Amino acid sequence: MTPEQQARLSIDALLQQAGWHVCDMANANIHASRGVALREFPLNTGYGFADYLLYIDGKAAGVIEAKKEGATLTGVEVQSARYAQGLPAALPAWRRPLPFSYESTGIETHFTQGLDPEPRARAVFAFHRPETLAAFLKGAPATSVIHTGPGNPQVAQDAGFASPTFLARLQSMPPLIEDGLWPAQIIAIRNLEKSLKANKPRALIQMATGSGKTYTAISFIYRLIKFGGAKRVLFLVDRGNLGRQTKKEFDQYTSPYNNFKFGEEYIVQHLQSNQLDTTAKVTICTIQRLFSMLKGRELSPEDDEQSVDGLGNLFAKPDPIGYNPAFPIETFDIIVTDEAHRSIYNLWRQVLEYFDAYLIGLTATPSKQTFGFFNQNLVMEYGHPQAVADGVNVNYDVYRIRTQVSEQGAQVEAGYSVGYRDRLTRKTRWQELDEDMAYDADALDRAVQTPDQIRTIVRTFRDKLPLEIFPGRTEVPKTLVFAKDDNHAE
Repeated sequence: MTPEQQARLSIDALLQQAGWHVCDMANANIHASRGVALREFPLNTGYGFADYLLYIDGKAAGVIEAKKEGATLTGVEVQSARYAQGLPAALPAWRRPLPFSYESTGIETHFTQGLDPEPRARAVFAFHRPETLAAFLKGAPATSVIHTGPGNPQVAQDAGFASPTFLARLQSMPPLIEDGLWPAQIIAIRNLEKSLKANKPRALIQMATGSGKTYTAISFIYRLIKFGGAKRVLFLVDRGNLGRQTKKEFDQYTSPYNNFKFGEEYIVQHLQSNQLDTTAKVTICTIQRLFSMLKGRELSPEDDEQSVDGLGNLFAKPDPIGYNPAFPIETFDIIVTDEAHRSIYNLWRQVLEYFDAYLIGLTATPSKQTFGFFNQNLVMEYGHPQAVADGVNVNYDVYRIRTQVSEQGAQVEAGYSVGYRDRLTRKTRWQELDEDMAYDADALDRAVQTPDQIRTIVRTFRDKLPLEIFPGRTEVPKTLVFAKDDNHAE
């Protein structure tokens, strides 16, 4: 086989997995399926052959330009666009030039959405399903009255829409209602929507802990669903208990546009199994569960509760992800990742890049890898000092609690028994020491767990609170406890 023929086999397989009926001109039947891909279709004189002509519901809708594996696709969209214009006049087509064009090697694929305001090619993991392209072509108009303030009704598009694509609908979003939002949240939402309107595929929001990142995210997610027509949003969290907290915040959110609770208008699913609710507008999920779903595997509830950073033993080197027909690339329009500084952007990035979706990161402490992943598109930077200056957060003083063990380490004498806990199973075996065992301060709470040391710190905090830390206060203020890892936290 030539490299071109080998690429065609891969492209055929990808098309068939996405629900297309692939055939040659000799046995062509454009009504054999909702989506039909015709190989080597002859175009008008001077235009040559289209490697694949895509039919949807019996009408031509797009083309695929096939290249050999290893070929670069940037710039090839000019060629496929030329094919889209060379369609014979007698041929039924949805519109001219054809709205959809792909360039593919079978390994790498680019897609141009011709219905966007300013079409440009983007990388996609695989081909879209025929039903998705048909929905783009349909575009049903609808309007509703949205109240943007007392006595100030404004007509705005609601989910249904005249504009056929998400990017097109973003161009006519109604004004943001600022009631209930802090200034930093208003700026973050406006800057994000500006970034999305400019068709930037990734955006990063950096906001200090306690400054309302999640509420900001729910606010812009609501607007993107209601006015942008996002069909489904994925909200990724680091572990299962954070998913439950996020679900509560969605349930408590009240729309400033109609006073409905979020859950009264849209279904929000906290995914705790591999069964995706296709009617849900928001899906809350851990990245390890999403990886398992794409791989067709089950994930234990215990692994869903672990941080991604602690799953290195389970998914030390995640297998490459292949196309899964049960979860098409167009499943989500928006992916929001909470705590974007995690290792999610190293080994796990293939899970995010599987879907043809805009990526939005939320974090208080981004790393250089995070900035790189989001193309340095930082749409909001709101650090702790600014949050304190604005009165959103309170400042802090350092109150050091020192113990002999935390400063110098300690020694366990021979004859005592110590427990050794297995990292994977957490099973503990007890062993009597034959000789003294010394450990330094750096090992404390990491390699060595000393429960009585933790009790000493907590008791000291309790006893010194009304005397030295907050003189005169009788109640314990809201307190965050940062642990070194899951074992230390427990």
